[in-house]
Amino acid sequence: MSLYDGELTGVYPEENEDHHAVQMAESDYEDDDSDQPTCKETEDTTAMDVKKGKDIQGISWETMNTTRDRHRQARLQQYANFENIPNSGRTAEKDCTPAKKGQLYYEFQHNTRSVKSTILHFQLRNLVWATTRHDVYLMSYYSVLHWSALTREKQEIIDLQGHVAPCEKHHGNFSEGFSRTQVSALAVKNNLLVTGGFHGEIICKFLDRQGISYCCKSTHDDNGITNSLEIYEKPSGSLHFLASNNDCGVRDFDMEKFQICNNFRFAWPVNHTSLSPDGKLAVMVGDSPDGLLVDANSGKAVHDLRGHLDFSFASSWNPDGRTFATGNQDKTCRVNSLHIRWEVHGDGRTCGFHPHLRCREWIQQETGSGFLW
Repeated sequence: MSLYDGELTGVYPEENEDHHAVQMAESDYEDDDSDQPTCKETEDTTAMDVKKGKDIQGISWETMNTTRDRHRQARLQQYANFENIPNSGRTAEKDCTPAKKGQLYYEFQHNTRSVKSTILHFQLRNLVWATTRHDVYLMSYYSVLHWSALTREKQEIIDLQGHVAPCEKHHGNFSEGFSRTQVSALAVKNNLLVTGGFHGEIICKFLDRQGISYCCKSTHDDNGITNSLEIYEKPSGSLHFLASNNDCGVRDFDMEKFQICNNFRFAWPVNHTSLSPDGKLAVMVGDSPDGLLVDANSGKAVHDLRGHLDFSFASSWNPDGRTFATGNQDKTCRVNSLHIRWEVHGDGRTCGFHPHLRCREWIQQETGSGFLW
């Protein structure tokens, strides 16, 4: 993640505001809806409401001098996407297959505006997790919240505005805890919730236990922001998570022993790491047009990932373990096949497609559907 350390060349006004939020104001969280028409914040929208003609977001377009379609088209035309490498998006678009439109992948069910997800930095968006079809965990200002799609109720899991300290004793536990922690990354899986902070803070809570289990600083580097977190299970059944930091390090935490068991170093800040389903390989992307496919146990590079033209912030494996996707500020998602890359095309060929608007900071592949979202 490049903007945290002052590299602001070519930043557009919207991105300048985001950088200012990181440096200056602990309460100035980015609002992606700042240029959107207003709506009634506390009202929800149901599928029945939409069938009756209500806007999905609750926007009263009939009171405005524009329509949803015209507003959307204007935003697509006027939005200036941030680039670390100039003209990367325009160049990448020439070689990519346009994303197909018009298909129905999901049916609208419910839109709630009683729970607000907040993002402190525009490049770091791994702050919402759905652990089941009905359970969502998210950052809302200084709170980690749980929202149930069944009960339509929210519950505060951790209040980070005050003092947070561990209630368990483990070797390396930072017993003093942290205060007013600004969260840049969140992960929830297997009853474990982990937050990562802008100064390398790590806070771990097991959802079936009272209190906080573990706190530590993953790094003391001045540029140690936690860019992403990945919770996974070893073949032995032990629970681990990977913390990707802006100091060019990726740490493997063993949550059975509550300690770092591996510290991998790379040539550039790592923005996102995703582990293959069998746990043997990891995709690592960051402040480089090229990514890496690495051995998850040793951290050694297995293959360079080429094709993108800017910095990457997202990666995701297909559940089949044979393909993975990467998302980049050049506004493309590239799908890599292990079979094609190594056995058919020695040139390391990838196929790419070009979504609309903004860089891809978050992607996920859905089990059994073949869809990428």
